[in-house]
Amino acid sequence: MAGKLRVTSAYLIHAAEPALIETGPSTSAEAVISGLGQLGMGPEDLAHVVVTHIHLDHAGGAGRVAARFPKATVWVHERGAPHLADPTRLVDSAARVYGPDRLRELFGPVDPVPAGQLRSVGEGDRIDLGDRWLDVLYTPGHASHHVALVESETGAVFAADALGIHLPDVRVLRPATPPPDIDVEAAVDSIERIRSRARSILMFSHFGPVEDIDEICSLAGSRLRRWAGIVRGAMDRTDDLAAIASVLERETAPEFDQADPSVDRSRYEILSSTEMNAAGLVRYWRKKAEAERSAGGAQPS
Repeated sequence: MAGKLRVTSAYLIHAAEPALIETGPSTSAEAVISGLGQLGMGPEDLAHVVVTHIHLDHAGGAGRVAARFPKATVWVHERGAPHLADPTRLVDSAARVYGPDRLRELFGPVDPVPAGQLRSVGEGDRIDLGDRWLDVLYTPGHASHHVALVESETGAVFAADALGIHLPDVRVLRPATPPPDIDVEAAVDSIERIRSRARSILMFSHFGPVEDIDEICSLAGSRLRRWAGIVRGAMDRTDDLAAIASVLERETAPEFDQADPSVDRSRYEILSSTEMNAAGLVRYWRKKAEAERSAGGAQPS
């Protein structure tokens, strides 16, 4: 993605009905399709494509992959399904965040998923893969259309962005708190749900497997709460987003202290920049304050 390796993951589950988890953006689609071919998946062989949510680094390539594998059913949370069928609003929203030029560079075009291939899922649903299955956990927080997937045979959980971003050569976990609907309380609850269901390994969409389930889940929750607190404190001093982002960057820089200084940390900024994370948390705190004001102004019946 964006010309860099070890940024975004796609996983193939070898089953009676093979399933691809995540497609990445359309800029990664040819790499995914090539990898599937190397694993023996021809155009008629892939049965399922499951995306954890509709952010473009996870599902922007879904339409392109679906076209190459016309027998594959594409599964997505029910809130996201309309936006894969018609991605116009999804692309417009992303363009407001990234700008049109950066959007094209990172994600490329977003093709619609044919309606006949698209299916929606929600909490408690099960995707049957023939000799195994995927249980669907609704895990909002990072996004309102976010699901995690529990694989029945191994107990692995495809956690997507619910725990944040963890790049294997850097080994630093960073929250992902983009606008418009980051919800800290919901995210912490989702982390705990994932912890309770993971029996063997966590599969990050950015990037790869992590075995230390309890440690990484505890860190994800504590780090998210800390980031939210940093932004809340900065908001008491300024309304300027760039200044708030600068505070967040400075206060969280020690998270990289144990990382190899030679590795490419810029991949974190590609996936979820400090300013984007700050913007999401500012929006979260403002929405929370507005909800509390509304509740305080309600008259008893």
